[in-house]
Amino acid sequence: MKRLFILTILLLPVLSACAATRPSPTANPPTRAPAPIETQSPGFACADVAEIPIDECLSLVALYLHMGGPNWNTNYEEWVGKDLWLETKTPCSWGGVTCAEGHVSEITLVRVSTLPGELPAEIASLSRLTKLDLSGNHLRQVPPEIGELANLTDLSLDFNDLGSLPGEINHLTNLKSLSLTENQISKMPEIGELTGLVELSLGYNYLYDTPAGLGNLSRLENLNIKRNQITTLPPEIGKLTNLTALDISGNTLGAIPPEIGQLTNLVYLDMSQNNLDKLPPEIGNLTNLTIFFSASDNQLRRIPPEIGKLTQLSELSFANNQIKTIPSEIGNLTNLTYLDLSDNKLTILPPEFGKLTNLEMLYLSDNNLNAVPPEMGNLNRLILLYLRDNYLASLPVEFGNLTNLSELWLDGNELDSISPELCAALAGRVYPPSLCGHQE
Repeated sequence: MKRLFILTILLLPVLSACAATRPSPTANPPTRAPAPIETQSPGFACADVAEIPIDECLSLVALYLHMGGPNWNTNYEEWVGKDLWLETKTPCSWGGVTCAEGHVSEITLVRVSTLPGELPAEIASLSRLTKLDLSGNHLRQVPPEIGELANLTDLSLDFNDLGSLPGEINHLTNLKSLSLTENQISKMPEIGELTGLVELSLGYNYLYDTPAGLGNLSRLENLNIKRNQITTLPPEIGKLTNLTALDISGNTLGAIPPEIGQLTNLVYLDMSQNNLDKLPPEIGNLTNLTIFFSASDNQLRRIPPEIGKLTQLSELSFANNQIKTIPSEIGNLTNLTYLDLSDNKLTILPPEFGKLTNLEMLYLSDNNLNAVPPEMGNLNRLILLYLRDNYLASLPVEFGNLTNLSELWLDGNELDSISPELCAALAGRVYPPSLCGHQE
């Protein structure tokens, strides 16, 4: 009861002050000054705080009130040994608050609030703030004053209920990381002034277009715009020559511009789950792709032969397309450890498959294969081989060389059995076991 009484007394003058200073919709906004949010609680008053300026203290109080502080969930490991907000006169010891040189430098409040909230305008007084992470707090609004945080380098507002951002976000010219994943944003403001950005995450929103000014972000290394409704990738994407990771999956892209080939520092590229029916030959310029390249779940009918230039690639997926043939240049990808070509219309595989001797996982299920090349017997590092739901009537004897296989899946073919020699070589690793005369 005592704490409830204190919080009630705390809240009344704040609300009165906010109501008194709010301008009318038609009036010109006044010059910003810290709102008079001083509390009259005998337990806490910013006038008694010495370790940070009073306007920064008032900003923290406003943040607490506008984000439903009295109902915060503070049961986090990061808060062990930290004080609850407004319960001490040392804000730098409050959970989620970090100070440096007598100023608030970082605020990290992740999933503390279960009630709808908003960032207060008083946030502008935290002029030394370098990091602000308010992910997972049901925030619905960010004020224009966010643009006054000139020293901010990291801003994370993931997993909130934001429908838009103010244009003043473009004033945060020191930002290196901007993360807005899983909100409800349908249009981003201009961000062309954020030329220091290294990481931009806009996945799981409702964007129809990439943000204006994206091409200016020449220092960007990681761009994630997955799971939106973006229909076009602008040619300006080619200006982002420092990109190392690009995720454009889960959109409605109908084409990839040839300028994609200018992103020669990419090591990771995901363009799966779009409406692509072809890839530009410039994809072959991405010779630094090493980690992952996926164009699965599209409408591709062919793989460009230039794919053979990606000789450092370790994981490749073209699953769930309309591909009928594989170019022989696939054999150049000798560093592949993972290859997924399942759910296509393949009728034949090139003998160059036998050159992929580092493969450990190979997925060829749900195609129209009636044979596989004997050269596949060279893939002696294979651990998993999926050939389910094809039209195979026999297997090459060279499969007996696949001694590292732990699983060979063959169900859904035209096989009634496989040779005793193969069954002996691959004992206990053939599925279904009935193909080797064993009970399932």
